[in-house]
Amino acid sequence: MDTEAESRDRSWSRRRFVGAVAGAAAVVTVPTPVAPPAGSATPADAPRAAAPPRRQAGPRPLHLGTYTSVDGGGTGIGLATYDPGTGRITGSGTLTGVPDPSYLAVHPDGRTLYAVDERQDGGVSAVRLADRRILGARGTGGAGPCHLSVHPGGHWLLSANYGSGSVAVHPIDASGALGERTDLVTHSSPAPGPGQDGPHAHQFITAPDGGHVLAVDLGTDTVYSYRLDQAKGTLTEVAQAHTRPGAGPRHLTFHPGGRHAYLANEVDDTVAVCAYDPGTGRLTIGDPQSSGSGGGTNHPAQFAVTADGGYAFLANRGANSIARYAIEADGAGLRLLGTVPVGGDFPRQIALSPDGGLLFAANQRSSTVTVFQVDPASGELRPAGEPFASPVAVCALPL
Repeated sequence: MDTEAESRDRSWSRRRFVGAVAGAAAVVTVPTPVAPPAGSATPADAPRAAAPPRRQAGPRPLHLGTYTSVDGGGTGIGLATYDPGTGRITGSGTLTGVPDPSYLAVHPDGRTLYAVDERQDGGVSAVRLADRRILGARGTGGAGPCHLSVHPGGHWLLSANYGSGSVAVHPIDASGALGERTDLVTHSSPAPGPGQDGPHAHQFITAPDGGHVLAVDLGTDTVYSYRLDQAKGTLTEVAQAHTRPGAGPRHLTFHPGGRHAYLANEVDDTVAVCAYDPGTGRLTIGDPQSSGSGGGTNHPAQFAVTADGGYAFLANRGANSIARYAIEADGAGLRLLGTVPVGGDFPRQIALSPDGGLLFAANQRSSTVTVFQVDPASGELRPAGEPFASPVAVCALPL
């Protein structure tokens, strides 16, 4: 009989290498949560409503995540620039010294880049962007970290360990470097969903209220809400939201209004609109909706939402498309507008440029990054130039 550790190792390997092998719908809405009481305090670190994006002058930095320990993979974090007007990408080398940097995030002040080290003995690394100096790495306390994010206050790094189904918190000092881990929580309840061998934390993000952080776990079909102690860096669970069994939730993306979010379910090929209560941190998951894949084998990867809250885009792996949705009812409704071919194979991750004018897709199996012009009025996507070659492209982070 396999040990628990052996079972976790096999599951993490399957997730890690899965990409290395070869019309309008009805609007579905969910209730808007009751507003917090009048006069309730807003956390100092809570992000404010997004200002209208401004077109940036180029060239702008682009960082690319990959695997360094697979055939055909990269040798570190890919370095490139892009033209904000045309979307053209120009490579500028590689930052070596960070193993398996499969997901990237940047500090709110723009000075430090963070990367997961997606290994069995997982870690997170910090890189100072001014001189590309690696500021060190810290262990996450788990296996196969696949996602990380920076709390908007800039003092805490949040990471998700897929292999061990746990989430970790690390402090960030004034230089951008990481301190010793302040908390580690393993998802022990509820029991794993159908076909799963254990918990598999896939994402760890901060809610728009700033005081709550949410962990999406594919293995337990659950989104966990925690209150983050912003002085100590510790987590207290306050709520759980459950998908239908076997949905396999992967990524959650908030509407800028802060009361709704959109969930990509990897296993059952669906998406869902969620209501969010900033007072309690409680998420309410709505009914499953179409990913726009049209049937067949497909695994939704993640949403990207425009800064004005008008449109959402979904990466579909298998169908190799990007689904376009109109956001309606102040964030409570998604209406599928259609899909466009992604121009690559297995879009693992998508990201909007800071000004919202471009959408980047990291295509794992074709080892390419494709770029689209985004029409702010209609949400239409138009290919911007030729695909950019990048070894086992699993993350594209435009700055």
